[in-house]
Amino acid sequence: MSDSLIIIPTYNEKENIEKIIRKVFSLPYSFEILIIDDGSPDGTASIVKGLQKEFPALHIEERKGKLGLGTAYIHGFRWALARPAYQYIFEMDADFSHNPDDLIRLREACVKGADMAIGSRYVNGVNVVNWPMNRVLMSYFASMYVRIITRIDIQDATAGFKCYTRRVLETIPLDKIKFVGYAFQIEMKFTAIKYGFKVVEVPIIFTDRTEGTSKMSTRIFREAFIGVIQMKVWSWFRNYNR
Repeated sequence: MSDSLIIIPTYNEKENIEKIIRKVFSLPYSFEILIIDDGSPDGTASIVKGLQKEFPALHIEERKGKLGLGTAYIHGFRWALARPAYQYIFEMDADFSHNPDDLIRLREACVKGADMAIGSRYVNGVNVVNWPMNRVLMSYFASMYVRIITRIDIQDATAGFKCYTRRVLETIPLDKIKFVGYAFQIEMKFTAIKYGFKVVEVPIIFTDRTEGTSKMSTRIFREAFIGVIQMKVWSWFRNYNR
């Protein structure tokens, strides 16, 4: 069994799921994959289950209905923590916006002392491919907004490509994570930093999906905008002693 588990939430990713799984398992390091599928009507789960015969390190958890990105990752974190072998737990999208080759660099950053490694689009300028300019600006200024409100020194606060060491997920009370959409990514970084964990940004190039449909919406951005303020206020009343 590998010490590294990649959690990939899916909803209608039939165009990408087999390709991303094969790419991860072709890497020079031995990773395991956990797919969290939210009842995809396009047959994503069936494709994954068909590949399990070929790849014993491929796992799937199926949920009924679209329950949100945050709850999918929390489900995956709990699954990973129930298995002591996993020391490095990753978040990654299924659509190749995150380059699987960068998994090795994120893991290496944690092996060398980081508690959380973020695949960062903005730590070395703006490294985004195929996004329309309005989307780039919205994402970039969202991270700036997060820094202003929370005072955390993270250039890409909304990034969803991450590696956690096991101790981070064992320390953060997962049942107290409030958000399920875009704000979930911000809340996990903010909470880890409040607990005193070392968070580093590893520069990546983010490439927008070429197949399938984006799950981003104005409602998700709205949750993040309001949620950052709520999160900061809640932090005044929480104890972050480990």
